[in-house]
Amino acid sequence: MRIVFMGTPDFSVPVLDALHDAGHEILAVYTQPPRPAGRGKRDRPGAVHQRATALGLPVRHPVSLKGAEAQADFAALDADIAVVVAYGLILPQAVLDAPRHGCLNIHASLLPRWRGAAPIHRAIMAGDMQTGVCIMQMEAGLDTGPVLMRQATDIGPEETTGTLHDRLSAMGAALIVAALDALPDLTPQPQPADGVTYATKIDKAEARIDWTQPAVAVDAQIRGLSPFPGAWCEIGGERVKLLGSRVTTDAGEPGQVLSGLTIACGTGAVAVTRLQRAGGRAQDTDAALRGFDPGPFVM
Repeated sequence: MRIVFMGTPDFSVPVLDALHDAGHEILAVYTQPPRPAGRGKRDRPGAVHQRATALGLPVRHPVSLKGAEAQADFAALDADIAVVVAYGLILPQAVLDAPRHGCLNIHASLLPRWRGAAPIHRAIMAGDMQTGVCIMQMEAGLDTGPVLMRQATDIGPEETTGTLHDRLSAMGAALIVAALDALPDLTPQPQPADGVTYATKIDKAEARIDWTQPAVAVDAQIRGLSPFPGAWCEIGGERVKLLGSRVTTDAGEPGQVLSGLTIACGTGAVAVTRLQRAGGRAQDTDAALRGFDPGPFVM
C-alpha cells in the first residue's frame, strides 16, 4: 500500500521498520521537529527521524498540520492510508480524511481503557493485570475511534514501563502489518461506552514515594515510573531513583529499612531491585549498596 507514516519516539521505530520490511511504499515520514538536547542543547532529530533518514525515506516535520498549506501538502501525497503511532500532533479532519482508507492509529492499551498520552505508565501504576495493543480507525475524538484489531498481553509482577514499552512496540509492529494485509476483510468495532479511562500525562509531582501507602501501591508506582521519570525518595539525605521492585510480606514502620533495601510501607513492604543514585548510572541493588549505607529509615 501507499502509506504515510507518522510517529516520533523510540516506540514508533519498530513499526516503521515493519512496514518498510513488509514492502509497503512509504511516501513520507511525518515526525516532530528536532528538539534541543544534550549538554550543548543543539537541535537533535527524534528516533523516527533518524531511522527514516537511515532508510532513505523522505522526512517532513511541520510544527502544525492546521494550516491549509500543510494540509494540501499532505493530501498531495495521494496515500492509500496513514499509519500513526505516538506522533505528537493533533490531526485535523482534513488530514484524517485525505488518505483513501483514512488514518490508523496504534494505541498501547486495550481501548477504551487508557485513552490518552501515557497508557503504559497508567496501566502499571493502576495495578492492571493485562494490557495490549489496538489498531484503531482515527476520528476527531481522543482515541475514540472504532477498533479493527486488538491483541492482549499479561503484565508481569515485576514488569516496568520500560520493558512493557518494548514488548508493546513489537506487538504493535506485527499487528499493523497483519491489519493492512487483512484490511478489506476487517469490520471496525465501535468502542463500548463502559470502561472508559484516560491516561493523563505523567506529572513529576507524582514521582515522590509516600511510604505510608500500601506496598502494592508503592511497587506499582516504582515500576510504572521506571525508567522515566523515575519514582524517588531520599536515602541518607540523597535523592535516589528507584527503578525496580517487588512486593514482600515483611512489615515495619513506613520507610523503615528492614534488610538490604527492603523498605516497609503502610502495609507490607517492597524489595527494591534496581536504583540510580544522583549523578550515577542505574544498577541492581546489590551493586548499588556497596559502600552506600541506606540508614535505618528512608524518606
